[in-house]
Amino acid sequence: MQLCSFKINNNGQHSFGLIRENGIIDAGKYVDYSDLKAVLTAGALGEIATLSDKPADHQPDEITFLPVIENPGKILCVGMNYSEKRKEFGETNPAPTLFVRFADTLSAHNTPLQKPASSEQFDYEGELAVIIGKTAHQVPASEALQYVAGYSCFMDATVRDMQFTWFTAGKNWPATGGFGPSMTTTDEIPDPQQLDIKTFLNDQQVQHDSTGNMIHTVQDIIAYVTCFTPLAPGDVIITGSPGGVGKSRTPQLFMFPGDHISVEISKIGTLAHTIA
Repeated sequence: MQLCSFKINNNGQHSFGLIRENGIIDAGKYVDYSDLKAVLTAGALGEIATLSDKPADHQPDEITFLPVIENPGKILCVGMNYSEKRKEFGETNPAPTLFVRFADTLSAHNTPLQKPASSEQFDYEGELAVIIGKTAHQVPASEALQYVAGYSCFMDATVRDMQFTWFTAGKNWPATGGFGPSMTTTDEIPDPQQLDIKTFLNDQQVQHDSTGNMIHTVQDIIAYVTCFTPLAPGDVIITGSPGGVGKSRTPQLFMFPGDHISVEISKIGTLAHTIA
């Protein structure tokens, strides 16, 4: 099941629904939940699944996508989680590298990412996003995937000029975190370590790897994070970027206004943005 959050173009109303071949079913019409985060909090994904035979309410050109979870309570990001990326940056510390991203930095599918005017090093990082489905605290790795609602694409764009002063400063400029277009539920992705991930800048493939090459698996990350902080439904973990980022290339390759960037993950879809 693929679920998305959106704004209806003709009235500006926010809603959420199921993506089907013939359009989008507006789940907000049929159930008493304010948004997708509320659905997860109520443990009501099964209720949403019963709507899958309803007729489509909207076509893609009738809605504007919103971030899959509009206002996550926590967005935790893992750095240096692919071996090729670690080689590029000379990273040798085996422990997970964690930093935070704020909810007000999110940008939805087909809406612009904003390059800060002060930066000449606006870098791309395509990543797998994990969306938590129920409260998780001190969860063992062997049980961690039971707490996942689904998976999405993420463009963890980085202001490199600031990142090397402080990780968090390089990751929290407005509209620099692309999230979407939808969440694929775990029944369609039983093993998140078997996904193909690619990033394209102006139709040129710049990153390509398998999530099977993560140094810390999704379940290990959840166990590590929940040992010190509880996670709630709708919280998001960004699992790290493969090698091939612009900072490490010769010559270096960064994003500028007018460029097109996209992340494609098997079984999930493609998240696309223009740089503004």
